Amino acid sequence: MKRRKFDAAQLPGKVGGALDDRFKLASPTRKLMTKVFPDHWSFLLGEIALFSFIVLLLTGTFLALFFEPSMVEVHYEGSYLPLRGIEMSKAYESTLHISFDIRGGLVIRQMHHWGALLFVAAILVHMGRTFFSGAFRKPRETNWVIGGILFILAFFEGLLGYSIPDDGLSGTGLRIIHGITESIPLIGSWAAHALFGGEFPGEVIITRFYILHVLLVPGIMLALIAVHVGLVFSQKHSQWPGPGRTETNVVGYRMFPNYAAKQGGFFMLVFAVIALMGGLFQINPLWLFGPYEASVVSSGSQPDFYVMFLDGLVRLFPNWELSGFGFILPAVFWPAVVGMGVAFTVPLLYPFIERRFAKDRAHHNLLERPRDNPTRTAVGAMFASIWLITTVTGSNDIIADKFNISLNAMTWGGRIGIVVIPVLTFYITKRICLGLQQHDREVLAHGIETGIMRRDPDGRFYEIHQPLTDEVDEHGHPKVLEYNGWTVPKKMNRVGALKPGLRGFFKPIELPGDSTDQSSIEPSDSREEIEAGKK
Repeated sequence: MKRRKFDAAQLPGKVGGALDDRFKLASPTRKLMTKVFPDHWSFLLGEIALFSFIVLLLTGTFLALFFEPSMVEVHYEGSYLPLRGIEMSKAYESTLHISFDIRGGLVIRQMHHWGALLFVAAILVHMGRTFFSGAFRKPRETNWVIGGILFILAFFEGLLGYSIPDDGLSGTGLRIIHGITESIPLIGSWAAHALFGGEFPGEVIITRFYILHVLLVPGIMLALIAVHVGLVFSQKHSQWPGPGRTETNVVGYRMFPNYAAKQGGFFMLVFAVIALMGGLFQINPLWLFGPYEASVVSSGSQPDFYVMFLDGLVRLFPNWELSGFGFILPAVFWPAVVGMGVAFTVPLLYPFIERRFAKDRAHHNLLERPRDNPTRTAVGAMFASIWLITTVTGSNDIIADKFNISLNAMTWGGRIGIVVIPVLTFYITKRICLGLQQHDREVLAHGIETGIMRRDPDGRFYEIHQPLTDEVDEHGHPKVLEYNGWTVPKKMNRVGALKPGLRGFFKPIELPGDSTDQSSIEPSDSREEIEAGKK
């Protein structure tokens, strides 16, 4: 019997046909591959968060192989000589073991920490882009809420992560968590006792935080990320206004091969940056802090940047305690519990708040420039100023020490600033947006400033403007163009006064004669007089 000749070229088709016969994959795969994504740098911010999360999963898996989440006391006998013979928990000992005895352990641990900071920062910037561009409007309110929940989970996931090594800094953070939990009315004492398994610090908190950090919270985040990305695929991707772009189409590149190739390269770039930071820039040198002792608080303790606003709120709030019915409501409850709750809840509800006041229930696939919605932009800038003030206040003791400033003066400056500066920020930002709107309309009505001055016979000087259209009205004046929501050219280079630059980064990737149809923008030897704009 003659054996059939193997044809490698037919193998992909046969495998694909077999899979489609069994799982009906052809139609959804075709839809996925032909999905169009708009091309703009601001859309990569979400990808940075996604790729950072993947790096966190990879590095966290490596660290989990060697970390021991136990508070059992041992005597350190490892490679770091200054701590040899010191009594410490197994959690701290295993962290030192990863840093000094596991090949590549310190780099992976620092990659994990830098990746966590990049992950939270990318979520914040991505949500800022979504907020200021109005991408959260109908039909994307659900995705905005999911993104907000992901940030809250990332906040607590990071808090759990740097609480489990049991060094001097993380122990101070645990002490603060214990105090905040105890401040909750009625149930605070029981909640803190249940969480820590007894009096602080107890013997179980690191094990419990470890399970939350490596299993429960990442699992919830992974599920929410899948839903978040799935909604992006199922809905039309939002895009910036521009030529050919409407509320019913998407202008960009298909998923395969263009978008997939770009995202693959971008993932490698994000991974490389995190690896470079993990290898070159030291972060959290916990061997310098020593093991945690409940009776000791390290000087200058600072949390990661995304928790500092909470620390600042606690420092700014006056020492006001309320008492009644045999109970005392500590001052820390208002900034740490109520303040944090407001900071997390208001952004989640903002799409519905704006829809209620703006009475806007239409579908929106085109984004808005921040200047085109002055109130929203001013609100965002106002909250950004509050975040900045509280974050700086979270380090007011270090700032006061290094710059020889009164700590009391800095605290009162923050208290006054958190009342006055947001109001000024709101007003100034809104006026700036309105001024930018007016400038855009002036250019559309009168043209671009050319820098060419003309003098009338009566001695009056005025500048010539280049109109953006050749159409004129019944009076012979250039027609006033309507604003379409996109960038208005304000320089002559934008309308062909000069040749476009050659493409390329380190060196040109095209020859000067390669660009097509450049005769219309070729500079002339003699400058002709611009007649438009005469009065």
